[in-house]
Amino acid sequence: IMEAANRGAKDAGTYSVGLNIQIPTEQKPNPYQNISIEFEYFFVRKVMLLKYSMAYIIFPGGFGTLDELFEALTLIQTGKSSPFPVVLFGSKYWKDLLDFLKTNMLNYGTISESDLDLVSVVDHPEEAYSVVISALKNKIHKLSKEDIPESYLEKLKSIINL
Repeated sequence: IMEAANRGAKDAGTYSVGLNIQIPTEQKPNPYQNISIEFEYFFVRKVMLLKYSMAYIIFPGGFGTLDELFEALTLIQTGKSSPFPVVLFGSKYWKDLLDFLKTNMLNYGTISESDLDLVSVVDHPEEAYSVVISALKNKIHKLSKEDIPESYLEKLKSIINL
């Protein structure tokens, strides 16, 4: 999945950044990364992912994937991170986890109903694109009020056809 994302970015003519982790079972960085950064510790990698991401599109994965998902949701929920789209791809894979959130966590009061709105679930690339672009269009108006480089703002506007 990550190789496909890197290749898509590179083929589109933009930078493709890979944040790689050093573990015995991890593959080597793929050849489609313009910038390849390796981390020894997961928590450092997560900080970098959260700091520079404008959206998460999360595909089925293991403990590391869940760790990154819940870290992002926790930081958004508590206001420690600016809100950004968290998109789960593959409703069949995520169904039982989402049921657990609704059945157990919501019923026990450990999360609120609005916390469930932090996640979108999609089954098609076009749906993921729509969720992300919609969120970026809403955010771009706030960005224009902040002190950010005009060239960056214009690049964002051109990407989302604003």
